[in-house]
Amino acid sequence: MGEHDVDAQFDESKSQAFMKALLEDLRALESMIEAGRLETGVTRIGAEQEMFLVDRNLRPAPISLEVLNHAKDSRLTTEIARFNLEANLTPLKLTGRCFSLMEQELKELLGLVRRSAATFDADVLLSGILPTLQKSDLTLDNLTPLPRYDALNRGVIGLRGGPLSIHIKGLDELQITHDNVMMESCNTSFQLHFQTSPAEFACAYNIAQAITAPVLAAAVNSPLLFGHRLWHETRVALFQHSVDSRSRPQLSRSQPTRVSFGEGWLKSSVAELLHDQISRFRPITIAQPDEDPFQVLARGEVPLLSALRMHNGTVWRWNRACYGVADGIAHLRIENRALPSGPTVKDEIANAAFFVGLMVALPKEYGEIAKRLSFDDAKENFFAAARYGLNVQLKWLGGQSLSASSLILNNLLPLARAGLKDARVDSSDIDRYLGILEARVRSGQTGAQWMLRSLASLEDHKRDDSIDMRTRILTATILARQKENKPVHAWKLAEARELDDWSQSYQTIGQFMSTDLFTLRPNDLVDLAASLMEWRHIRHVPVEDKDGRLVGLVTHRGLLRLLSRGSAAPDATAMTVQEIMKPNPISVTSTTPTLEAVETMRRSGIGCLPVVDDDQLVGIVTSYDFLTATASLFKQHLAASAQPQTRKNIDAPSISLEVGR
Repeated sequence: MGEHDVDAQFDESKSQAFMKALLEDLRALESMIEAGRLETGVTRIGAEQEMFLVDRNLRPAPISLEVLNHAKDSRLTTEIARFNLEANLTPLKLTGRCFSLMEQELKELLGLVRRSAATFDADVLLSGILPTLQKSDLTLDNLTPLPRYDALNRGVIGLRGGPLSIHIKGLDELQITHDNVMMESCNTSFQLHFQTSPAEFACAYNIAQAITAPVLAAAVNSPLLFGHRLWHETRVALFQHSVDSRSRPQLSRSQPTRVSFGEGWLKSSVAELLHDQISRFRPITIAQPDEDPFQVLARGEVPLLSALRMHNGTVWRWNRACYGVADGIAHLRIENRALPSGPTVKDEIANAAFFVGLMVALPKEYGEIAKRLSFDDAKENFFAAARYGLNVQLKWLGGQSLSASSLILNNLLPLARAGLKDARVDSSDIDRYLGILEARVRSGQTGAQWMLRSLASLEDHKRDDSIDMRTRILTATILARQKENKPVHAWKLAEARELDDWSQSYQTIGQFMSTDLFTLRPNDLVDLAASLMEWRHIRHVPVEDKDGRLVGLVTHRGLLRLLSRGSAAPDATAMTVQEIMKPNPISVTSTTPTLEAVETMRRSGIGCLPVVDDDQLVGIVTSYDFLTATASLFKQHLAASAQPQTRKNIDAPSISLEVGR
């Protein structure tokens, strides 16, 4: 996310001062490269682990600042949402047991966060997208209260000139608008850092671009968003939309996005990337300029280049160039941002070993990758891998089209082994982590595939369960398996018994309302309404206008009244819905507590409640839905009663509704 210290408010003069500092920083970096003042001859690896904080009900827990204060570890820091945290691992030389040491440190940090979160009745979960997230979690109330995040939100929305639009097609389709950048907080990743020298940077960067697709195909872990089955790595599509600062004129000109794979191979220097970023993207966060970097260099010291790093932190290439200073020595590294968080620490380190091994081996094996693979093929591979995971066909050297599994098993895994061996990584680390990745590819069970198969299995066996309950079962299973640290290829599918307390899936209307709606318009014929109710076996049909606003409700009882008045004569076939609908019906929102909705229905003597959010019809809940929920809770209650030794303190709710009203 870039640097922390930003100006909360800035005018034109501050913006100009920041731009001047940004340009000076870039010139200073180019001067340092030319003078050989950046570290060479050393390859280091590092990582950033993003994570979700979840409460006892497996929902987002907005307690990051409290957890950080309790943990008191400088390696931990905030992320954009109060239910996210980030851990920065110690950079390690690529040699020996570096991957085992990375796993050990990551487990240590996650243990620390888990213990700190437990003091607030919460836990830590690794997942590219948290399955239980709801749109209602993404309000500015959950934005981390630090100036950098507020500035980012104001900057993106200000440049765009209106709300963000998100449209993702997968097995299901999601199309929503959102008025802030909190959609970004749905994404958590395991970001890898690979240090390289300035002279080798362009070649290494192009290799990173080429291999990201096959590595991602084996690592996908984010197939669900708000209960919709989208891409195997939905993060890729969602992140691009969630910080899309392009205005309408820029969209019409096909201006590149801040989140991108890029537009071509890097030709000679890291400076090309930075020139492009400054040329295309206005700063959206600024800070007071550092001391003139050339004055710092003249003293024989190393400049921080904070303006350059801040701007670079708001342009999110999937492989990003980074400048850093460690122990008074400046260096360059490539940050791969494409890999998701989870499913387990072992899986993440296996992904890292695969990526790093290829980074070492491919320059020796293939030379300049740009001469052997077209950039368009590399880019198409990346998005195809994000959509389909291991099910994808990838275009490789010489125009070959290979399945991801075949390319990985027959071509890339042997190269990754050779690369790690050349780097003098211990054979035990090579065998352990590349063995995990190989087993995952041979089984075909990525994190994404496990989630989708588990969801389908739960739906087949528990047809009355809501999507909220099924995603909570998934999340409970993921959390339990992560604590075992057993790689995902060995996981059994999720089962309903993984969830201790089903009642939490029925706390609000949005958790179990019907969203697959059949609706009418006011000028539709009554005959259509009657036919619709007969065909779909429903007793209530919402009436909406052309903009999706609720304007009325047609009920089965209303049609019966029409018949009882003798209005079934032939001339009544031209009667419209507007003439019989109940206008302005009582409605609730998706966040309305369930018991409050039950009381509203009981008090008003009605059998359904349309659900309206932001003036838009989003669902409906009926007395049948409440009976289904009650049946599920009674089943759990009776199952718990049959096992007194493990019985939870579960109270079945008292819901009394007259069916069909």
